[in-house]
Amino acid sequence: MESKRAARGGLRYALHMGLPAGDTQLVQIMDATLVDAARRAGPWLVCRPGCTQCCHGAFAINALDAERLKAGMTALHAADPQKAEEIEQRAKAWIAEHGPEFPGNAATGMLGTSEEDQARFDEFANEAACPALDQVTGLCDVYAWRPMTCRVFGPPVRMGAGDALGCCELCFVGASEEEIAACEMQVPHELEEELVEEAGGTEETVVAYALMRQAPRAPAAALA
Repeated sequence: MESKRAARGGLRYALHMGLPAGDTQLVQIMDATLVDAARRAGPWLVCRPGCTQCCHGAFAINALDAERLKAGMTALHAADPQKAEEIEQRAKAWIAEHGPEFPGNAATGMLGTSEEDQARFDEFANEAACPALDQVTGLCDVYAWRPMTCRVFGPPVRMGAGDALGCCELCFVGASEEEIAACEMQVPHELEEELVEEAGGTEETVVAYALMRQAPRAPAAALA
């Protein structure tokens, strides 16, 4: 019940927080396509609550993902302030630990775009647990507002037009290429791209920074 109230709160806060109104439609489409892909996949798709392999390792999120997480945290602070504070404390700890090696602006959380920064990101925080993950329950504490990368992880998807199908390495074990292709999850890339531009453009960050209502101060070593 709390999660449902928090999700409704996230919708109320969406426009106030700078989240495009069309994000509601995008999330609804993604939820529906995931259900359909899971139905077609059946036992091939082994994703279950408590399976947290995809919750480890830093990954880039776009401006739309970041605004959705911020809206979710605002809603969660209203519905369950203790849980929201726990998440923020985990995010602060994550930034304190990994900030000195952050491949970008550690004060704002914006990832760098140079070839050097991108190469550094490939090796950055690859084993770190996402601060949104409750490691006791194995559940995501901001599941209703999670980034698109999290929403497509598991079923076969194409990350862009013409890209090959990819899926979680734990899923579709032993399945043929034809069986995998039959379970493809369709992603509305064009709608997402439009909303990303509306939300703030091409700058990217990581989950830990987006979970903070205010940008944390960068660790001293990161500013040296």
